[in-house]
Amino acid sequence: MKKAYVIDTNILIQAPHAFLCFEENDVVLPLVVVEELDGLKKAEGEKGSNARKVVRMLEQYRNQGDLLQGLKLPDGGTLRIEKNYKAVELPEDMPEDKADNRILKVCKGLSQDLGKKSQVILVTKDLVLRIKAQMLGVRAEDFTTEQITVDDRQYTGRTDAYIPEDKVKEFKKHGIPCNEVYQTDAEGNRIQPEFIEHEFVILTPDQSNKKTILGKVQNGKIYPLSYKKSYPYGIKPRNVGQYFMQEALMASADEIPLVIIKGMAGTAKTFYSLAVGLEKVFNNPTGEYRRIIVCRPNAQFDDEIGFLPGSEQEKIAPLMRPVIDNLEQILDSDEEERYADEKALADKIQEIFERGIIQTEALNFIRGRSIAKTYLIIDEAQNMTPNQVRGIITRAGKGTKIILLGDPCQIDRPFLDERTNGLSYAAKYMQGSPYCAQLTLSAEECERSVLAMDAVKRL
Repeated sequence: MKKAYVIDTNILIQAPHAFLCFEENDVVLPLVVVEELDGLKKAEGEKGSNARKVVRMLEQYRNQGDLLQGLKLPDGGTLRIEKNYKAVELPEDMPEDKADNRILKVCKGLSQDLGKKSQVILVTKDLVLRIKAQMLGVRAEDFTTEQITVDDRQYTGRTDAYIPEDKVKEFKKHGIPCNEVYQTDAEGNRIQPEFIEHEFVILTPDQSNKKTILGKVQNGKIYPLSYKKSYPYGIKPRNVGQYFMQEALMASADEIPLVIIKGMAGTAKTFYSLAVGLEKVFNNPTGEYRRIIVCRPNAQFDDEIGFLPGSEQEKIAPLMRPVIDNLEQILDSDEEERYADEKALADKIQEIFERGIIQTEALNFIRGRSIAKTYLIIDEAQNMTPNQVRGIITRAGKGTKIILLGDPCQIDRPFLDERTNGLSYAAKYMQGSPYCAQLTLSAEECERSVLAMDAVKRL
């Protein structure tokens, strides 16, 4: 059965191309949605940018014919603007002057007119609007094109395998083919694992009690870690996850230009990323990168930054306080004496910023730039939309390394969740890329205080 999808404004604001994603079905934009887009087109940040994109796309279709009558879309469906159904009655407690209720009027009117010819489906990210639609007998759903599946969330960037005892020496010298290691099922039968490029492997010799060996998958072989003995800015890995994270971060931008690290707070994602950046740019300059740029998206701040007083750096300073906290620990590794001279520590950090070694940027000001030879850290990337993360990755200049950090379970942005945020989206579609390494850090790898560790287990 052909379907008629009624699109809410919040879908187009997050994914301007959304009305092209419904195959041979009909796409209906209520007039109130067009009016809301018109009201948003001058807004700051991604919201205004995406509203303008949609308006421009609608103008292209308008030049081809009558949008009220409907126009053909590339995949065989149609696009039209619906201005009717003002007389459709709603329950008394749903006021007609509210935009959401005007959209519901269109859904209900279409359902009555189309009957069994076509199923009407409201597509919205507004959970309350979906509930109201159900009350009226209208089917409602989220925009699923950019959602990840449950299976996609299971990839952690690392796996366990057994290595034959007689292959251990060969592995340490030259690496071994992936098909020479194995896993076992519940009955103890050997299974040949399928590896993903840049996946990390914990190898256990199969006939001894030797310690496990850490490796990485590259071009069909498993190699020992190249940077296991490195100590970026004097920082030594404390667990397996940090060894793997260090390996991905220390690799050159030519080898691994994109690193995606997921994990709960306290797993040292930002700390380690900054330490490696400082090692390469400041402590022992390799010439790989000109600078470190740190960006932290924020749901409200990104849209309102243009209206705040002060320079860009003054505007985003509150967001960057966690970066300062990490720098305090990196620049003075002596935990006992670190805060003995607060002024000296503050001066060290100020020097880092004044010399341009680390720069902080708002997400709005990064979008659209082509950044070359830069170590770019996007912290709290779970608060990015798929469209934002796509814009960042696809504009990476030559010699730039992009590090996406975050926890998909801790999302502060409206209309995003664990399956629809930019971090999860990038992790899904970049999995297996020869230019991307991914890693999920476990709760057991939290390196904060004993209280934090205990809270992880209890809360």
